[in-house]
Amino acid sequence: MDEQQLPSKAPKPEPRQENAAEAFARLDDRVAGLDERIALMVRAVEHMAAERLNIEIPDYNPTLEKTNAYLAGITMRLKAIEDAPALDMTPEDMGERIAAAAQKAREGDRAGVQQVQQSQVDAVQALHRIIGNAHTREQQREHIWWGIGCGVLAGCLLWAILPGVVARIMPVSWHWPERIAARTVREPTLWEAGARIMRAGRPDAWQAIVDAAEMRRDNRDAIDACEQQAVKAKQPVRCTIRIGNRQL
Repeated sequence: MDEQQLPSKAPKPEPRQENAAEAFARLDDRVAGLDERIALMVRAVEHMAAERLNIEIPDYNPTLEKTNAYLAGITMRLKAIEDAPALDMTPEDMGERIAAAAQKAREGDRAGVQQVQQSQVDAVQALHRIIGNAHTREQQREHIWWGIGCGVLAGCLLWAILPGVVARIMPVSWHWPERIAARTVREPTLWEAGARIMRAGRPDAWQAIVDAAEMRRDNRDAIDACEQQAVKAKQPVRCTIRIGNRQL
């Protein structure tokens, strides 16, 4: 192994002793430097004092009054908050208050729901009443129409039966049945009504009556003479008459 050689310690040089003149000279230099620094500081202080004198200091009294008013208001609010009963409440009290408020709200909701349900029930009942009244009115209307129909039918029956019964009860000289018949067939006279009824009942017999009437009218003089002869003879006699052609 190679041996390492440790460096040998060299002796420090001893400081040189300065003489008194050098020491005073160095002290004078330091004092001169301090004098310059003090002069600079004096000039700076004087300049700052002059600037301080030239600065206009504003009036802070209005701002301070406003600040005091704000602080007083804040103090009152803080006092009200401190005196509020909510700060004295414990978590248990707060829970009870919340539960009571929730219960009250649920009761209000329950009351509202019950009111709505009752309104719905009332509306349904009113609708049922309206429907029932409508059915009742419809039934009443049907009954009224049935009554009117029955009344009209009964009136027609009475009108058909009662006049005949009454006419047969009345004296014959009043000719009520004939008058009723004439009014029924709407003819102005009993003769025309009878002719119409006979013509409708037996047209051939009515035609024979018409022919006989025409023959009598056409042979009125001859028939009158024959009747006088029969009265004188008191027995039937022959009579000659003229009969026209019906087809002409």
